[in-house]
Amino acid sequence: MTSPHPTPATQPLLGATEIRRLAEEIGVRPTKTLGQNFVIDGNTIRRIVAAAGVDPSETVLEVGPGLGSLTLGLLDVAARVVAVEIDPVLAAKLPDTIAAFRPLLTGNIDVVLSDAMRITELPAEPTALVANLPYNVAVPVVLHLLEHFPSLRHGLVMVQDEVADRMVAGPGSKTYGVPSVKGAWYSQMRKAGVIGTNVFWPAPKINSGLVAFTRREPPVTQASREQVFAVIDAAFAQRRKTLRAALAGWAGGAAEAEVFLRQAGIDPTARGEVIDVAAYARIAEAKLMATA
Repeated sequence: MTSPHPTPATQPLLGATEIRRLAEEIGVRPTKTLGQNFVIDGNTIRRIVAAAGVDPSETVLEVGPGLGSLTLGLLDVAARVVAVEIDPVLAAKLPDTIAAFRPLLTGNIDVVLSDAMRITELPAEPTALVANLPYNVAVPVVLHLLEHFPSLRHGLVMVQDEVADRMVAGPGSKTYGVPSVKGAWYSQMRKAGVIGTNVFWPAPKINSGLVAFTRREPPVTQASREQVFAVIDAAFAQRRKTLRAALAGWAGGAAEAEVFLRQAGIDPTARGEVIDVAAYARIAEAKLMATA
């Protein structure tokens, strides 16, 4: 493995001209289906890499490297990059781009042709996730990776700005929901910035948001993650209803739901949007104890 370049700020990154040339070489047009919006601004790449706080000893997991804009920036600061790309044409081109722009670092990258929603093993154990994620799958991808790769200690993902707000929202917020609570099971999430539309090709219609996360232990509970997540799903499937009503189907009836809620120390007339992940864990544990 070759050591990263000592002065990454001086290394060339892909701009609009290079991105369009690379795309033309392989006959690629960004598609809405795959949520492809390529970053064409080097300063934005440096901003993302800096905000990610990657240590020089780390292995970074990048999902959807596309034409390699962010990949080059990550190679400049990380020990290794594992790039997971679903598009076979883009995956095949990426090593050539690395060889052209970072010839000394070609041994520091693994390109994995796969759907990030399906991977459970990688050629190297990642400690950080840094990615420009397709808007339509951003939350499921992050949750899947946090579940299957406990080695991920922290990360930074760029998503649609309103998705970013949902991921970092706290109890009581109008944007608080399933992504907020499930994300909180694994990590502390925070908003790390907003990226405008003009740094992408093609330009999306709305801004992107940066979400930084730090892994933490889930709430202490005898209930499993699956059991806790089942409560969360039930609560937000009918988010305008009281928890007593929303959890009736999950609990086996409204009366049973009220019993479990009271045992968990939660007002049965409260709504799901006002309680945190630890409270959901207590609800799941109350049912588990009652049926044990």
